[in-house]
Amino acid sequence: MPCEMQQRRCGNTDIAKCGSLSSRHRFLAVSGSAFAASAVNKDAETRTLIVTEGGGKTELALAAGETVEFCPNGCFVTLPNGDLEALTGSETVEISGGVGRIK
Repeated sequence: MPCEMQQRRCGNTDIAKCGSLSSRHRFLAVSGSAFAASAVNKDAETRTLIVTEGGGKTELALAAGETVEFCPNGCFVTLPNGDLEALTGSETVEISGGVGRIK
């Protein structure tokens, strides 16, 4: 039965209690994890992010003008100014003036 019909039949009930997701919706849920957060360093000097992912910490050095992708499954990131942010994997971290901002 298509997902839309299940939702109508079940009303506002959680779909996990009502029935399974269609193959199309399962694909979308799984493929969503293929995206990663990105970071761009707009400063003229190298800036470092500290990425905590899966219990491990990694320093991510970005050269002046560099853009990188990281954190495909969510993580915590310590920005150059010391702020700690939680990322889901879809954000862009923009570094300018030594300060990181989430876009």
